[in-house]
Amino acid sequence: MQKPVVCPFPKVFPSQLEKGNSFFMQLAYNEAINAWNEDEVPVGAVIARGDEIIASAFNQTRRQKDPSAHAEMIAITMAAKSIGDWRLNECRLFVTKEPCPMCAGATIMARLGEVHFAVKDPKMGGLGGATDLHLLPFSNHRPQVESGTMELECKEMLQAFFQLQRK
Repeated sequence: MQKPVVCPFPKVFPSQLEKGNSFFMQLAYNEAINAWNEDEVPVGAVIARGDEIIASAFNQTRRQKDPSAHAEMIAITMAAKSIGDWRLNECRLFVTKEPCPMCAGATIMARLGEVHFAVKDPKMGGLGGATDLHLLPFSNHRPQVESGTMELECKEMLQAFFQLQRK
């Protein structure tokens, strides 16, 4: 078995003075680095309620031997436990890659108010890349979806990880 390569991308240290979208996406980026260092696909997620971080996670499918252990799924479970309710209407999810259909469905079912992702996924993205689950005509909830924050940095990390995996 090949020893995992330590992530060559440095963690970022966002300023606590301005807690905008970049701040939370930088923290999700750091979670993606944690995933890489655990030999997981480098996807990280953070859920904020107002200016407070109520959940953060990274992919753990290999570690947990669980196909549902995506960063978003873990963060949604943590956030619901944190606030004591499954309805996350007032919460914002920040994730480094567009959620897959499973995770996109979970964002809708959890009633997340906003979903921000860095990199679009044209093959498996569930919020605009391959399909638009948040635009289902009869859905009773539609999160606001935004993409592109830290797109270049997150895309570079994902590409570098998969290039190493192919060697």
